[in-house]
Parts: sequence; structure tokens; C-alpha cells
Amino acid sequence: MADPSKLKPPLNFQQHLAELDKAGLLVRIDRPINKDTELQPLVRWQFVGGVPEAERRAFLFTNVVDGKGRRYDMPVAIGVYASSPQIYAQGMGQKVENIGSAWVNAVRNPIAPVAVDKPACQEVVITGDALKKTRRWPGRAAGTKRKGQFLTLHLSSSLRSCAEGSLVSSAR
Repeated sequence: MADPSKLKPPLNFQQHLAELDKAGLLVRIDRPINKDTELQPLVRWQFVGGVPEAERRAFLFTNVVDGKGRRYDMPVAIGVYASSPQIYAQGMGQKVENIGSAWVNAVRNPIAPVAVDKPACQEVVITGDALKKTRRWPGRAAGTKRKGQFLTLHLSSSLRSCAEGSLVSSAR
């Protein structure tokens, strides 16, 4: 992690990923990964497979495919907010031991929202029939007990922006 006296929360998701990568907290997977059968289990393994909390990492999958070999335009980031105390602290711009006091301070001293006219997270907006033609959203098929697909998208005020080019998913 960076020099604790100079810690600041990242101002956007791409900066957050870069800082996780620099701190050795991000695993980048560039080989093809099947969104339906491989992606989530690879990440989940660190939680159920006995990987100590301090050794857990965030993952960025840059080559997402499905069972038919179709490629998706958008990378998928998983575990980038709270897979470990170090990752959580990095996103808050805090040392691990200061997470609790930072939350207490935030609750006691709320910051008023700031409205913006052209948010970065709305630079690309896909609507209507264009949604049917795009391969941007690599939604993971649900397990055998659930039919269909789901996406888990996070809005994070601590990161102050939308995903800016990466789909963010959380493990179930």
C-alpha cells in the first residue's frame, strides 16, 4: 500500500484498479474465461478454498467468453471492493486499522451530494434495440437452482464514479 500519510480514496474506478494493481492486490486474467462456468468459481475459491484473508486478491478478467465461444467487449472486475481488509482500505484511502474510525467519522460528518451535468458514468449510454445487438455485458448465467442471468452492479460513493468501462460483479 502507498505511504499512509498520503492516502486518498481513488476518484474513479479505473484509478482504483490501477492502485490495486500497483499494490499487488489485483490479479489480471487475460486468457479466455467462460463467464458461465469459470469466472465466478475462480474468485470464490479464495473464500471457500482456505486462502487466508490477507492473501485474497481482486480479479480483472479481460477476455470474457461464453460456452459458445462468443467474446464480450467489456472486462469483468470481481472482488475489487472488499475481498480483503487491504483491498477495502485501499478503496477508502485508509490504513486497515483506520477503517472503523473512518466510517464513524463519515456517519457523524456527512458530505452533501454534488450534482453534475455530465457525469463520466453516462458518457456511453446504450438503449433500445442497440442493447440487443451489443456483446458488452457478460452477464453470468445463474446456477442450476436459478434460471436466467443476473448482473450485480455496484454504485459506490467512495469511488465517486461509475465503472467507466468495467463491469463490476460481486460473488454470491
